[in-house]
Amino acid sequence: MLKIWVVIPTCLPLVLRRCHACGSERFRANGKFRVNANHKLIDAWLLALCTGCGETTKLTVLERMNVRSVRPELLDRLHGNDPGLAAELLQDPGVRHRNRIALDWDNAWRLDTGGPDHLDHEVIDVSVRFAARIPLRPARLIAEGCGLSRAEVERLITEGKLVSAVRLSGKLSGGFTFTLKR
Repeated sequence: MLKIWVVIPTCLPLVLRRCHACGSERFRANGKFRVNANHKLIDAWLLALCTGCGETTKLTVLERMNVRSVRPELLDRLHGNDPGLAAELLQDPGVRHRNRIALDWDNAWRLDTGGPDHLDHEVIDVSVRFAARIPLRPARLIAEGCGLSRAEVERLITEGKLVSAVRLSGKLSGGFTFTLKR
């Protein structure tokens, strides 16, 4: 029987960027935007607060764009401080690259395994899905979902009792499947 596990974000991740005021390297995005229009051109930023001193940084979303080229629903979401839009933009590789930021997903996600009914089976097949692109180590997910230590998961991989079509070392942010034989 195939079990489906889902990695679900619980909040926005921390933004990794150096604070010019205090030197801290973590900012918390709160889903608020600043929009500035100058005649026919528009700028928009996602605001984030330093976790050390509370200083605000602006992450560029739109820069000197013609107002008519911006979709009206995007403008509405920016003006409405849509937290869903903030999550989408933080996931966007272009926004991250333009602003030279990385994301810290520690304590910002949870694993939904659908219950512990699979733990007593001799062989379990699991399909892991991601509700957002959260880079995580598969061994960590498997350890958490099966109630094992990471060392135990590594031992099972080495013994060939934990197999997958993808490499279980490193990080993944997309779905994968694995089989665990006890």
